[in-house]
Amino acid sequence: MATLTQDSAVGREPRRWWALGALVASMLALGFDMTILNVALPTLARDLGASTGEQQWMADAYVVVFASLMLPAGLLGDRFGRRRMLITGLAVFLVGSLVGSLVDDVTWVILARALMGVGGALVMPLALAVLPSLFGPDERTKAVGAVSAASALGLPLGPIIGGWLLNHFWWGSVFLVNVPMAAIGITACAFLLPETRDPASPKVDALSTALTAVGLSVLIYAIIEAPTRGWGDPLVLGGFAAAAVLIGLLVVRERRSPRPMLDLSLLAQRGFLLNALAATLVMFVLSGLMFVLPQYLQAVLGHDALATGVRMLPMMGGLLVASRGAQPLVGRFGARSVISAGLVVLAFAAFLGSRTTVDDGYGATALWLSVAGLGFGFAVVPAMSAALGELPRDRAGSGSGLLMTVRQVGSAIGIALLGSLLASTYADRLDTSALPRAAADAAGGSVVGAHVVADRIGDPALTASANAAYLHGMDLVLLVSGIAALVTALLAAVLLPSPRQADPAPGEDTAMAPAPADAGQ
Repeated sequence: MATLTQDSAVGREPRRWWALGALVASMLALGFDMTILNVALPTLARDLGASTGEQQWMADAYVVVFASLMLPAGLLGDRFGRRRMLITGLAVFLVGSLVGSLVDDVTWVILARALMGVGGALVMPLALAVLPSLFGPDERTKAVGAVSAASALGLPLGPIIGGWLLNHFWWGSVFLVNVPMAAIGITACAFLLPETRDPASPKVDALSTALTAVGLSVLIYAIIEAPTRGWGDPLVLGGFAAAAVLIGLLVVRERRSPRPMLDLSLLAQRGFLLNALAATLVMFVLSGLMFVLPQYLQAVLGHDALATGVRMLPMMGGLLVASRGAQPLVGRFGARSVISAGLVVLAFAAFLGSRTTVDDGYGATALWLSVAGLGFGFAVVPAMSAALGELPRDRAGSGSGLLMTVRQVGSAIGIALLGSLLASTYADRLDTSALPRAAADAAGGSVVGAHVVADRIGDPALTASANAAYLHGMDLVLLVSGIAALVTALLAAVLLPSPRQADPAPGEDTAMAPAPADAGQ
């Protein structure tokens, strides 16, 4: 039994709103950190000479660690104190941000991002877990909504804040901006939050955690290295084989465990599996596009960092509008129809974007970005809600943890796979025949690198070739994304339970659906 539970005395504590404000600030920092780096990637490529593969690792290091540690982080809070582990997570996130702002090497930036992922994995689940100790039932819904909305609000704020910082300061400022917000969160948690724990919670399965982290990391490594080394390279093939073995061992261990960290038996439920697949596909495409778009807007179209952030708002706006409007449509037409329609809209936007040419301006891009945002929102919110609605209440915790983990894995693979598809296509299409070896390698590493080389040697033909090659790679990424979304839409339309089938039987106890604010997490 927990050492402290919510009660009326805690609910009347006036300082609880100050504590909530600190938690909101912390979640806001985590929220926009998910998108702020994407705008900074072209600058990092230029200033640090980062190749496309290294940029993928900058983005994926955070996501891989976050996905691997989120479930055990929640258990650590239950056993050793939620306030203590929340403060620890904020401190780790602060240190990682500070390291990222001070280093000047690609490897150290990747390590800083991984360290920030450790902190984020501790903060994300525990920021919600401490709310019952602060608020009574009459105020708790409002508090949960504020924390969830802060995380979702970070999606559109990230590109804007990142762009403004990059226009006025050096690239390390996109890391440094997290430090004061994390420091405020640490101070508020230390003085305003009561300590709660549950000694009866299961122990953290260190071996399963290690299998998850190492297996996913090896898989991402193989995908990112494949364009450079070749898909048939022994190291790449060995990486895929090792990842399959490690993930296979994880599945076997979890299925045999009496109290598994990842309750994989939930995937046997068709409704949960298909809705989780739809939500994961959305995150796969969204993360891939967030990786691809900034370099197109900055390098190819020539916008600065702030203008790039502003020009990504149509997609974010469409996502937030649709996430708010999805539930009424679900009530009228059913989750299956709305999810399928959202995926079809997403596929249409991707196919529209795949026709982008070098001569197209931003107007056409804004159109398909807006449509894509609507597709994202109308697909992911009903899918998340329906997936959790399939769960009995006594398995809601393990089911929501599995769902969030699978979505984060989808994000990591989206960045790796779609980024690698872009990198290989770009390298194949780029004409570097007239360049020395060193210059050709730099130009082939990324479109930003090609622009740097072209400016240095005064070669407009190289710039044109790089832009055309990048556009061809981006169009292929969008085409693949559209096909994946369309296939998933067909599966959802055919296999998802109908509204009548999805209704719980009389007396059946099901989990509550998440708020729409969770759409972007």
